[in-house]
Amino acid sequence: MTDHLETDRLRLRRFTTADLDDVHALHSDPAVMRYLDRPATREHVRDTTLPQWFALYERHPRFGYFAALEKQTGTFLGWFLFRPQLVEQPTPGEIELGYRLHKAAWGRGFATEGSIALVEMGFTELGVQRVVATTMAVNRGSRRVLEKSGLRYVRTFHVDWPHPLDGSEHGEVEYALTREEWSRSPRRGTVLIPRRPGDQPG
Repeated sequence: MTDHLETDRLRLRRFTTADLDDVHALHSDPAVMRYLDRPATREHVRDTTLPQWFALYERHPRFGYFAALEKQTGTFLGWFLFRPQLVEQPTPGEIELGYRLHKAAWGRGFATEGSIALVEMGFTELGVQRVVATTMAVNRGSRRVLEKSGLRYVRTFHVDWPHPLDGSEHGEVEYALTREEWSRSPRRGTVLIPRRPGDQPG
């Protein structure tokens, strides 16, 4: 992803400092953060969140967090992440998929559309071998998105969170999809094709 990635309805691009207010509005919405974390302050987004995302671009130029805009209106819908896992010894070729969208964008297929495009780009262009995603076990909406995006349930596990959210006692779930599984899937060939600057719509 050099400049931006497009699907039929979405434009995904890197974040800039000009996105501060949009990210804060997303991260401070209690409904959005229900299964994720406590709502964030504007100062935290400015001083911690965005600098971490910018640093990730430097370390992994074709991966990271990407603003999701509705192509037709330019409306900021939220973000997608497609990055190496943030652990001490990440597995080579394994990439984490995630998303966070405004409530107004829920139930409209945007999360699935963006996820499918990122997965396809990862397997066809970026040398990704396995895509993994996690969510709370009780977050049925997010689990449906992962399943529609082609990922399969792997396991349920428990994390000792410093500030547990309601429902965390049921654990976290991991979903994943390997390049080999994707290549055999009937979904291949029907997913949305990423478009880049200069490409013509098919």
